[in-house]
Amino acid sequence: MTTLDSPPVTQRLLATGGPEHAGLANHLAVHGTLPVPERRDRDFAPRLVAAIEQSGLTGRGGGGFPTGKKMALLAAQRRRPVIAVNTMEGEPASHKDEVLATSSPHLVLDGAELVARALGAVGIKVCVAHDRPATANALAFAIDERAAAGLLSVPTEVVTPPGRYVSGEESALVHWLDGGESTPTFRVEKPTILRVGGRPTLVDNAETMANIGLIGRYGPVWFREVGAPDAPGTTLLTVSGAVSRPGIYEIPLGTRVDRVLTGAGADSGIAAVLLGGYGGAWLGPQHFSSPLTPSAMATAGASIGAGVVVALATSSCGLAETARIAHWMAGESAGQCGPCVFGLPAIAEDLTLLAAGRSSHSVLERLCHRLDEVEGRGACGHPDGVVRIVRSALSVFADDLASHLRSGPCPGSRAHTVLALPGRDGGPWR
Repeated sequence: MTTLDSPPVTQRLLATGGPEHAGLANHLAVHGTLPVPERRDRDFAPRLVAAIEQSGLTGRGGGGFPTGKKMALLAAQRRRPVIAVNTMEGEPASHKDEVLATSSPHLVLDGAELVARALGAVGIKVCVAHDRPATANALAFAIDERAAAGLLSVPTEVVTPPGRYVSGEESALVHWLDGGESTPTFRVEKPTILRVGGRPTLVDNAETMANIGLIGRYGPVWFREVGAPDAPGTTLLTVSGAVSRPGIYEIPLGTRVDRVLTGAGADSGIAAVLLGGYGGAWLGPQHFSSPLTPSAMATAGASIGAGVVVALATSSCGLAETARIAHWMAGESAGQCGPCVFGLPAIAEDLTLLAAGRSSHSVLERLCHRLDEVEGRGACGHPDGVVRIVRSALSVFADDLASHLRSGPCPGSRAHTVLALPGRDGGPWR
């Protein structure tokens, strides 16, 4: 993937340039020294939490939870916490954290260092999927640079959990760090205090940590100078599909969807956009003029999620592409509950029949019933993500669905997929 700018050009997270400029010297030349507190500065934690809350920063890993509130929750705990930097990026269509970690690893580590110092953490675990060695090596090298320069005051290490889709879910990550399998833990309410070795554990996405590194230097007012009033700052997007310039784009939140598509070289023949990832939702053309903010996307029935934008050309079949995603997602189940083990393969099979035009209205009715049965009944959010994307496909591609039921499959159902659907290593969950 190529790192590109999207109009309007905004370089904050990627200001230091590409991987060839990822060293500590260049990082300090661009951003200056990190303003770490004196060890006896007991006011640092409330100051940093207040700055993050004032900035309006929300998690960039998909959940979108206010980062300051998450930190305040950990700050109220008695035991010193563990900090986990989530650079797992199990979403196949996303490469933003990989590009950020290989181009600006010190900015990610800056944020982790500030959070760790504020909360009095015993250590930092930088979590990278075992099948992303370039990312792990870049971060490990940056940690060594900081240690050699005397800039590493909190024990920091790179760890490599299994590279499965659900392994990056925060409870799965903490479960693995605590010696278990990298499978999600059922939680009735969020946020819940997750623990490693009995210690409260803060899990934040790599992009979120990098933004904390910026806020710690430049403050919340500077952070809010770009973006929308209700969604300040920039975000990284992985843009792919029917575009001539796929890559990683840093854009101000509030940028319109069609501006992102134009910046990536999409033509006018875009039928829909997959937003948020394989557990996200399809957007129809009527929403292309919408701004990329959580509120606007929620109104459109979608979310920014993991920062994935996949453009689908009119020559492709959205039903067939969604069926491929549903099959892949069914195979990524952790096998912990019936909705995943039995429900997801059945949903994928019904959708495949509809996409192939080898079905009737009874199959559609059965699929809708299965979606209702699966939603909200899984041990984690994985099955809900599949339900969400399938329901959005049935809505956005309703005319295609009617045509398939009436006349059989469209030519686009045989088109080459625009999706990244990697094979599975079948390895253990530990």
